[in-house]
Amino acid sequence: MKEIKPEIAERILKLEEKFKNSGQDMGSYLDGLLYDKYITYWDYINLDTLLSLQTPKTHFPDEEIFLTYHQITELYFKLILHEQKQVIAEKDLTADFYIEKLNRLNRYFRILITSFDVMIKGMERDQFLRFRMALLPASGFQSAQFRMIEINATPLEHLIPFNERKNFSSDFSIEELFNNLYWKKGGIDLATGEKTLTLKQFELRYTPRFLRIAKTVEGKTMYHQYLHMPEEEKNNPALIEALRTFDKNVNVNWLLMHMGAAHRYLNKDKVTIAATGGTNWKEFLPPSFQKNSFFPNLWSEEEFNNWGKEWVTHLFNQEK
Repeated sequence: MKEIKPEIAERILKLEEKFKNSGQDMGSYLDGLLYDKYITYWDYINLDTLLSLQTPKTHFPDEEIFLTYHQITELYFKLILHEQKQVIAEKDLTADFYIEKLNRLNRYFRILITSFDVMIKGMERDQFLRFRMALLPASGFQSAQFRMIEINATPLEHLIPFNERKNFSSDFSIEELFNNLYWKKGGIDLATGEKTLTLKQFELRYTPRFLRIAKTVEGKTMYHQYLHMPEEEKNNPALIEALRTFDKNVNVNWLLMHMGAAHRYLNKDKVTIAATGGTNWKEFLPPSFQKNSFFPNLWSEEEFNNWGKEWVTHLFNQEK
């Protein structure tokens, strides 16, 4: 029999100890290695399945851009939620750990923000205005993962419309706060003042899940996790800056890009076209109107007064 190299023998002994501690038979696992196929890149990422998920509803070529970009966005949202959950679950949160997670969160949002030109400049306007009619009543408004990101980040009372926020507090029930969240106003039909089918479908599908998440993270959101940190950790300048960057990325910069797209595709001859599903995008997208902030204690009054006002400059630049 061929002699086993010492480094291989050492690994076998470590494996034997591992399986013994977990009550497993190492020989069975070794048999599995003998019979297992080598993994390939395309099998590991399920490439064929992934590429089969783009199923446009019309013959317009640019619909595939629209569809694929939204799928990519949702995958990044999944990564963002993955990092948020780790912050929420950490019992002894340190500034270093929090900063590392925030760096990842900001990196994901930075990629999303800078890539949004795919939506703003990457489709023909006439094609978009036609194929969007085949998508009714579906709307990006129905991104449940983005709402989960908000719920994980901050208490619900921070997500009430700005002009009503002073009337709510943490003393209200989760249900009361949820029923008054800012984005629900975006699901009101422009003509009738009633809830759109888009909002009704969204609430029916996700309200129980949203409420369950909100109750699970009550007192443990990213905002609360920051508040509960020891003073020496909480006052770390790099942590504060990373929190502020995350806040602005989500509640200003990400919305600005959507405003740019809405302005390009849904404004014509000074007439506002309703977004897909009839959602009133001007009611819930402009950051200067909503003044949403996950960490309002980290911003001055002057900064709040100017919150998101750069969207006007941004839209002006888009037209150049």
